[in-house]
Amino acid sequence: MTVVEIWLTETAAAPMRRVPSARLVAGRGLEGDRYALGGGTWARYPDLEKQLTLIDGADVAAVAAEAGVPLTPGDTRRNLVTAGVDLPALVGRWFAVGDALLFGMKRCPPCAHLERLTGARLVKAMVHRGGINAAVFAGGEVAEGAVVRAVSEEEAARRGAPTGADRPVPRVVAG
Repeated sequence: MTVVEIWLTETAAAPMRRVPSARLVAGRGLEGDRYALGGGTWARYPDLEKQLTLIDGADVAAVAAEAGVPLTPGDTRRNLVTAGVDLPALVGRWFAVGDALLFGMKRCPPCAHLERLTGARLVKAMVHRGGINAAVFAGGEVAEGAVVRAVSEEEAARRGAPTGADRPVPRVVAG
């Protein structure tokens, strides 16, 4: 259950670039990424839903095979590519990536924007394999090989996460 790749880009629609490590910033996302910088195609969405995206590397390979296209993890425009993590199960839960504390906000369905950027028909193949959106509540360095693990409510609270009425509320996305 690890991070196998890290991707970011400074501006909306620009090509993603892979980096071996980066910093997750509380309330912002991946340092240097378009959303942490206040831009990005989906910048108008609620702050907690646009900070960070994660996708499973096996899902990327399955989408590429099903769509019959040479799709790389960076082509999906997600920030963290994982291996061995049940990402949908993290929606509505606290989890850690390395030392950073995150909350799974919603599933991240594919969109026509992604098809425009890649020139490939991906929406159907990605409908249940688009990864998730997460909010960063405690920052930290993240590197390829970082462990991804679920965190209990108690541990999240000890680390300063909001609880009770202030706890984040995940959003259900059709698809």
